Amino acid sequence: MASGDFCSPGEGMEILQQVCSKQLPPCNLSEKDLLQNPHFSKLLLSLAQHVDESGLSLTLAKEQAQAWKEVRLHKTTWLRSEILQRVIQELLVDYYVKTQDTNLTSEDKKFHETLEQRLLVTELTGLLGPSREKEMPPLLGLEKADLLELMPPSEDFVWMRARLLLEVEEQLKKKCFTLLCYHDPNSDSDSETLKAAKVWKLAEILVGEKQQCQDAKSQQQEQMVLLEKKSATYSQVLLRCLALLQRLLQEHRLKTQSELDRINAQYLEIKCSAMILKLRMEELKILSDTYTTEKVEVHRLIRDRLEGAICLQEQDMEKSRQVLSTYEVLGEEFDRLVKEYTQLKQATENKRWALQEFNKACR
Repeated sequence: MASGDFCSPGEGMEILQQVCSKQLPPCNLSEKDLLQNPHFSKLLLSLAQHVDESGLSLTLAKEQAQAWKEVRLHKTTWLRSEILQRVIQELLVDYYVKTQDTNLTSEDKKFHETLEQRLLVTELTGLLGPSREKEMPPLLGLEKADLLELMPPSEDFVWMRARLLLEVEEQLKKKCFTLLCYHDPNSDSDSETLKAAKVWKLAEILVGEKQQCQDAKSQQQEQMVLLEKKSATYSQVLLRCLALLQRLLQEHRLKTQSELDRINAQYLEIKCSAMILKLRMEELKILSDTYTTEKVEVHRLIRDRLEGAICLQEQDMEKSRQVLSTYEVLGEEFDRLVKEYTQLKQATENKRWALQEFNKACR
């Protein structure tokens, strides 16, 4: 890349801020990266005009939003039917529980039996629908018309449906009040009218709290991205600090190490001399405490005599050396005479010992 393609540090920081302000996928960019790759930063700025924060193009993001909207509508419709189904099932379960504990009126029995019959026939009719008939033969040879004959009378169904609305409304009201008390336990002691007013606003409150949670989650994700960037920056700063410390140690500590060693050697030398002097002083002190003046005088006399005896011995030894030197002049003849003398002396000693032993035997 030519040098003219690079941008100035100020422009690089401005581009960096613009790129970071866009809702692009997180990327660790520094000013140095942008200064070295200015065309890449321009590419990021141009891409930011055509993609959203998730990385999708604007067209795909719009289609995705529309698809999610339809999914939410279908989900809402399904939840309504599912809630109604579960409420009706709970009504039937409560009915069987009550039949074991209390005596129900004939109207209650008629209502629950009609409801159960209608629900059961509807479910079985759904199982024997047209789509099933094309795939496999009817179950047990039953047709849809056979099941419709088991429907309760229309008068009973109309009466049951009118009461079912009230029962379902009452059941849903209990569930709403339970949800309200779970969300706000202080509402448990409120009147029914006040609870109904709070339930009316509960949906908006829950939507607001959900939005707050989503916003907090988004902020947390942004903070995590910033934390990762700062962690990477801190790691680089720490590495630079370690490099500086290493250089300081090499440049400064090693230079002063020789001088420090010399000073330590001088200190140890002086300390050793002081210890030797102290030991000598202790030795002299012990000697002065051990030997008195009289003992020292006697030892001096003994030493003089010993030195005199040593001198006499050395003089005798010197005379003997001179005599030996005279004999050594004779050479090998002297050695032969010495050997013969040694043999004669040894023979004489042996005979003298034998004579002594013979005299002892004669006695």
